[in-house]
Amino acid sequence: MNTKDRELRNKAAAAIEEKEERVNQDHYRLSYHHMPPVGLLNDPNGLVQWDGVFHLFYQWMPFHTGHGEKFWGHYTSKDFVNWKQQPLALAPSDSFDKDGCYSGSAVVHEDKLYLFYTGNVVNEQGKRESYQCMAVSEDGIHFDKKGPVIHLPEGYTANFRDPKVWKKEGIWYMVIGAQNKESQGKAVLFRSEDLTNWVLVGNITGSYQHKLGDFGYMWECPDFFELDGQEVLMVSPQGLQAAGMEYNNRYQSGYFTGTLDYERGDFKHADFKELDHGFEFYAPQTTIDEKGRRILFGWMGVPDQYEEAHPTIDHHWIHCLTIPRELQWDGSQVVQKPLEELKEMRESVLLHSDITIENDQKGVRGVGGNAVEIQLEFEHIEEQFALELFHYAAFSYQKIEGILTLSRPHLEDKSKTEFRRVKLNGELNQLWLFIDHSTLEIFVNGGEEVFTSRIFPQKGNDAVLFTSLGASTFSIEQWKLNGYTYS
Repeated sequence: MNTKDRELRNKAAAAIEEKEERVNQDHYRLSYHHMPPVGLLNDPNGLVQWDGVFHLFYQWMPFHTGHGEKFWGHYTSKDFVNWKQQPLALAPSDSFDKDGCYSGSAVVHEDKLYLFYTGNVVNEQGKRESYQCMAVSEDGIHFDKKGPVIHLPEGYTANFRDPKVWKKEGIWYMVIGAQNKESQGKAVLFRSEDLTNWVLVGNITGSYQHKLGDFGYMWECPDFFELDGQEVLMVSPQGLQAAGMEYNNRYQSGYFTGTLDYERGDFKHADFKELDHGFEFYAPQTTIDEKGRRILFGWMGVPDQYEEAHPTIDHHWIHCLTIPRELQWDGSQVVQKPLEELKEMRESVLLHSDITIENDQKGVRGVGGNAVEIQLEFEHIEEQFALELFHYAAFSYQKIEGILTLSRPHLEDKSKTEFRRVKLNGELNQLWLFIDHSTLEIFVNGGEEVFTSRIFPQKGNDAVLFTSLGASTFSIEQWKLNGYTYS
């Protein structure tokens, strides 16, 4: 650890101590979502399980609520509910990462933990440089930076970042999000036999490849994995134009399914599908755990999308991560399910069966709260069903059109309402909601569709109202949740 590294770590600790009281006074602070202790949190990084311990790293700016010279924060857990705050993993302290330790991934090799990340540098001429860097740890807590292992290849701009590493048939592979000299988003593949010496394979796909046409000017946070035998490229493209109910956030996150030719570096794939239809979801990353499950965390935020309008900024913090989710392949699409371990947070249960509402709006005794899990099972919906959440957000289903709609006040102009929609395949039969003070995650029909969003109702508004046009019959099961513990 060099002198600059120690200085930055001390400065980050001082920022936490200075603003801790103000941060913790915010009623929008969360019970079971990872937040920054102060400042800005964004991408989840380095998801990996090692000897029964799950490591979760994240992008962190401790000194203000804007983006800048990012650190890597670090949590560990054995059960996804009880977490330990570990020392900072990476600080932007070296010549190759002085303007930010940007996103990346982690792998275990020869009983050591390897981090791969992008070193962001702004040179003396004010131009960006990017380096794909490696750091190694023998204990999973303290990391020794080894410096760059990949420099920028010809044909790309310095928007070249977010390495995701995996192993297949004895060979290591790395996919990087990139922009070529023609301002086209690309996913770039490298291979290595030793994690140190990397050979460029090529663009596996991107804008103007595989019939995509123009599909964004930059691809961020790529992730490649197999899911129940199906190969999946997950990516966050920037520069897609809104098209009806699709691509309505500033930037998107979704996936392609197909077949990767590892030798030629060519990924033949189907169409892009968004992973989430809420207002805040970006930069998801996955890992496979020791049970063989594919686990995802996402950032509950979107860059450049009215971040400065989040009210938590007044308390010196912004953004959080999603709850952990298990991914499954149902034969035609990726399905997201809340991780099974989250049931350990359940405290008390409330059950209402065979509720029927017809052309009316009603509350249901005891349903609501600031940190709750709610499951609705539908027996029948005649025309339209809707939830009103905390006099702030609404979620509705129109049976004839099959349209799901989430609405909330616009964060920048509260006189306006903004919407996110998706057409459901088949009828609505289940809603599974996770509500946590200022977060909302809605899993539809067992995770076929998901809506992830921040919500900022007035303090004390925790009621849920149910509305039906025509008759709707359903049951409700609700749990109050204890939340995460930290040590």
